[in-house]
Amino acid sequence: MAIIDTEAALHEAHRDNHTHRDVNGGWLRPAVFGAMDGLVSNLALITGVTGGAVSHQTVVITGLAGLAAGAFSMAAGEYTSVASQRELVEAELDVERRELRRHPEDEEKELAALYETRGVEPELAREVARQLSRDPELALEIHAREELGVDPGDLPSPLVAAVSSFGSFALGALLPVLPFLLGATALWPALVLALVGLFGCGAVVAKVTARTWWFSGLRQLALGGAAAGVTYALGSLFGTAVS
Repeated sequence: MAIIDTEAALHEAHRDNHTHRDVNGGWLRPAVFGAMDGLVSNLALITGVTGGAVSHQTVVITGLAGLAAGAFSMAAGEYTSVASQRELVEAELDVERRELRRHPEDEEKELAALYETRGVEPELAREVARQLSRDPELALEIHAREELGVDPGDLPSPLVAAVSSFGSFALGALLPVLPFLLGATALWPALVLALVGLFGCGAVVAKVTARTWWFSGLRQLALGGAAAGVTYALGSLFGTAVS
């Protein structure tokens, strides 16, 4: 009895701990990309115009315009790309659905052959394929997973991708311009806040992807800092040339 209880406890612990992250929801990539892009692009934009020795009002207007334009552009791009991808997958699912309806025996043999290539004994593979093919929707799901590598019931949402991208970009792009909105006249508060934000975003992403937090944070910090440095130098160069 003690052995049975121990095995049950181990099973419960395994079931509770054996969970996976959501990798197909359609929100992670646009959210992460949007936040990073918003931080880097608006930081680079603001440092560029600041390097050109423009007025405080011009910096604020430029930062807000970059925030709005980038957020809407990211949302539109994400919606279009994810919608196009989803439509392509749905078209392929329709093809597979027609094949299952017109040639059920051929599709069943195809599924059995697939299991055989993965090491299942031929007789058992045929039996598994036969049982799975009884339900047309289940058969479609199995064929979609095996042949297309997708789950018909878990396709990414264009709206989720667009909203995630819009919100994260706007939030990231707000950080570099926030000090100027609060009355700052020097660049360094915006630079410090944006670089801290870049490091923080990198560290948070590492928690999701299981990478080392400090490495991911420093990588984003270095990329954002490099972009800001280059645009500041170009702004100073062009500002001097124009004046």
